[in-house]
Amino acid sequence: MRKTSFIGGMKENFPSGLVVFLVALPLCLGIALASGAPPLSGIIAGIVGGLVVGTISNSNVSVSGPAAGLTAIVLTAIKDLGAFELFLCAGIIAGLIQLILGFIRAGSISNYFPNNVIEGMLAAIGIIIILKQVPHALGFDKDYEGHESVFDNGLNFGYFTELFGAVQPGAILITLVSVAILITWDKVYALRRIKMLPGALVAVITGIVLNEIFKMAGSPLAIRSQHLVSLPVPQSFDDFRNLVTMPDFAGFANPKVWIAGATIAIVASIETLLCIEASDRLDIQRRITDTNLELKAQGIGNLISSFIGGLPMTSVVVRSSANANAGATSKMSTIIHGVLLLICVLSIPVVLNLIPLATLAAVLIMVGYKLAKPATFRHFWQLGKFQFIPFVATVVAVVATDLLKGVGIGLGISVFYILQGNMKRAYYLSRKELDDADGITIRLAEEVSFLNKAAIKKTLKNIKPNSTVTIDARGTSYIATDVLEMIQDFANIRAKEEDITVELLGFKTSYGDYERDEDSHILVTHRRAM
Repeated sequence: MRKTSFIGGMKENFPSGLVVFLVALPLCLGIALASGAPPLSGIIAGIVGGLVVGTISNSNVSVSGPAAGLTAIVLTAIKDLGAFELFLCAGIIAGLIQLILGFIRAGSISNYFPNNVIEGMLAAIGIIIILKQVPHALGFDKDYEGHESVFDNGLNFGYFTELFGAVQPGAILITLVSVAILITWDKVYALRRIKMLPGALVAVITGIVLNEIFKMAGSPLAIRSQHLVSLPVPQSFDDFRNLVTMPDFAGFANPKVWIAGATIAIVASIETLLCIEASDRLDIQRRITDTNLELKAQGIGNLISSFIGGLPMTSVVVRSSANANAGATSKMSTIIHGVLLLICVLSIPVVLNLIPLATLAAVLIMVGYKLAKPATFRHFWQLGKFQFIPFVATVVAVVATDLLKGVGIGLGISVFYILQGNMKRAYYLSRKELDDADGITIRLAEEVSFLNKAAIKKTLKNIKPNSTVTIDARGTSYIATDVLEMIQDFANIRAKEEDITVELLGFKTSYGDYERDEDSHILVTHRRAM
């Protein structure tokens, strides 16, 4: 595998870290506002998510921070407990529970999330991002940043009348200019080569400059302060210290604190595992994250964040997607975003408060489009109804309800279709058998569903470099897309990097809808000299 030096990793990942920082800043503030917590608590969670979780986790593209999916739980808990200081004790309890979950290896449940449900979740998040950012792009910022409920305002004409009545031409102009810059930066080769100057940063700088010109000219296009980033600006060390809230440890004697902590731990852990599975799909190198280590990292992060006045956190799809789309190659990008959040709080909040929310909306709209592009829907349509229906059901359910409910509905439909087939366990080799074998043969069962993914993934993960592997599917009539893509990634990426000789036998060109194609083809054969 290619090794990257610390300096090289910094240089490669600074642009993506900067993009994630720009996306995370308003989200951290907006989620704190939505949660009824002090504004700085969201930034603290973002800093800890970048520096602490980013350092401990071995995920290469996921980004942790305050999550919109926890806002309702946090808001309710703070109201019930009567003080944010007491709520921080619940965050500490949640962190401890997540540590325990990591040590008892509960992260393995992520292996049972089918890819069509994960991809449906990503597409739904993309649609939600676009729908939630359109008001900001038009200059209407009544709805706070970072809240992911699309129908929170209801489907009433009053909301839309208010929305279009509050449109600001200046915001629309800055949004259009920002989108044009982002598209141009991705398309023009000469601009793409300026890696240390990402398109998102150029768009943000352009948005600031345009708005300042409008202000100096007294133009009606000037964007008012309520439509700009709003970061607290401490004037002295005492002001900064007053922004930080410490936990009231008397809360540990309150049963409600323990209930809130357990609830946060369960929801945050499930959301994290979903995001990690999605992040591994977004990683172009298809590296596999240790989910048990991730739970431990999240637990330590929530402990530290709660001790210093921060919100609870999870691995977050929006920021992770922005990170992957910006070209992150390692977790250095996540750490850089945490460093930038820390620097901005300590030194440059005045400059950041000049950024129009319309510019950041443009950045997020582009992220949303890449997650929910039409090609993804066409891809699952071509795979047949057994893949397409759970995918679309997940998209609709997540957009209409929330992430956990939507994924639960999609998973239920996916399992229903799987149970219609004859589920058989795929062939599995133990680590000892892999160590002792000179040549490894893996014969797949007649039908291989996503429920078999964990066993096959563990087998492939245990195969040592310089091995010879034959994966035999000549007696297999159906292979789930999840498993098929995992085998392809192993043969085409990891095998090349680790000098593993791979031969895939009997794989068909299509496995749509459990229909058997009598013509058997070799999907791919990869051989290397020993």
